[in-house]
Amino acid sequence: MDEILNLETIPQCNVYMGIETLHPLVTVVDFSEVKPLQNVKKNLGLYAIFLKIGDCGDIKYGRQYYDYQEGTLVFLAPGQVVGKENERKFYRSEGKALFFHPDLLNGTPLGKHIQDYTFFSYQIYEALHISEEEKGIFIECLNKIELELKHTTDKHSNSIIVSNIELLLNYCMRFYDRQFKTRERVNTDILIRFENLLNEYFLYEKPKKFGLPSVKYCAEQLHFSPNYFGDLIKKETGKSPQEYIQLKIINIAKERISYMNKTISEVAYELGFQHSSYFTRFFKKSVGYTPKEYRSNFN
Repeated sequence: MDEILNLETIPQCNVYMGIETLHPLVTVVDFSEVKPLQNVKKNLGLYAIFLKIGDCGDIKYGRQYYDYQEGTLVFLAPGQVVGKENERKFYRSEGKALFFHPDLLNGTPLGKHIQDYTFFSYQIYEALHISEEEKGIFIECLNKIELELKHTTDKHSNSIIVSNIELLLNYCMRFYDRQFKTRERVNTDILIRFENLLNEYFLYEKPKKFGLPSVKYCAEQLHFSPNYFGDLIKKETGKSPQEYIQLKIINIAKERISYMNKTISEVAYELGFQHSSYFTRFFKKSVGYTPKEYRSNFN
């Protein structure tokens, strides 16, 4: 089994890279100034954001290689494993990065909504590709954080650092919104594939075997992480994937209820509901009528 290097703290991370620790919970890294790094698997106990400038070598995340091109931002959350298996070569990088420990956010407004920055859970093929202007903004934010790290510590230090991290993350949300928009044609194709996936799911009676389609199932079938898939569908339709799936189920239910040769229980079973009573509550909440009332009123 390959050895995994655990980098649980900022001091451990800095020792690995051969740089000075200015703050126990956060560090800004210029990879052109660090020692040659060994490309081994690493388990991070930190949040990390990498900006690639030039050739930084490959990053392996899980079982796949990161789409890590020039001007790409990579986001990692605590507990994620990166690096190569059976790869002991040393390499030098060009790029910048921000690492911060979750404890830095304790008691801060950012700590209460860090989960809203869903890009920390995106998969490898969902990286953020930024423009030169966006790269400049990102580096400026890093420089502000680094300037504060070099400032004499006082009672305002942590709040200023966290505020600047939140500013950087908010910019990244804007950059992702831009990427969703500029890839609108690709996203429209994904929406079509999502629709076709649901149509085929109900056409081939998969609900009888597997139950109702989940967001996780759809994301996996379309080769996305649930978070990225959710953000993309929300941007395109104004609805979450779960809402989109529920609307599809209701539309199919209305169609099948209209056939008088099927009981409500049979329709519920065909759609993947284990109990017809749950189907009745689900239908009434969405339509305002029970399935029986809908059949009586609209047939």
